[in-house]
Amino acid sequence: MCDEAVDGTQVDVLLDESSDGVDMSGMVTVLDSRHVYQGAIFGVDDLRIALPMRDGGQTVIRRQVMRHAPCVVMLVHDCANDLYLIEREYRIGCGAFAYGLPAGLIDGGEDVEEAALRELREETGAVASELIPLGPFYPTCAYSTEVIQMFLARGLSFGERELDEDEFLNVFRLPLRELVEKVLNGEIPDAKTQAAALRVWCMLQEGKLS
Repeated sequence: MCDEAVDGTQVDVLLDESSDGVDMSGMVTVLDSRHVYQGAIFGVDDLRIALPMRDGGQTVIRRQVMRHAPCVVMLVHDCANDLYLIEREYRIGCGAFAYGLPAGLIDGGEDVEEAALRELREETGAVASELIPLGPFYPTCAYSTEVIQMFLARGLSFGERELDEDEFLNVFRLPLRELVEKVLNGEIPDAKTQAAALRVWCMLQEGKLS
């Protein structure tokens, strides 16, 4: 517990001054942008950006941004057994067989719900009759445009999976409490899984989901 009495106005002034003179209510200008890399899933741009200063001038910064296709992720509730689907597959980013949720890229011409239903069917064989939007989030907004739309999927029927040739994953079912515990104790490093699981857990605790 923090016992210090702090003048809120003084703190606001200090925090405002911490911007080093940048006017964060002003307009940011992209001075130039070069496309320096293109891969199968993402590209990289190198940019010079002008930030507005409070004195009316500008300060120029350089940034690289990863241009990434939008994605979907589904927290999948098997309501009949009150269990949630979770996958495990090799992830090059963390160099391990990691737990995560069904997820994937939105293909050209798809809307987000079509992409969610397709990815869910392909990875797990499940078909959902209900998709509840949980909102978007940016996993790495410091350097990536990737935005992930989260859904809670319910009303399931099951068929055959349709995995890609280079896709190898196992599907498990476990209680939501156990999934959240795995997130909180560090067993699940995947950000989108953390975000979706904790969002649904909080909504259930607050009575916003039944």
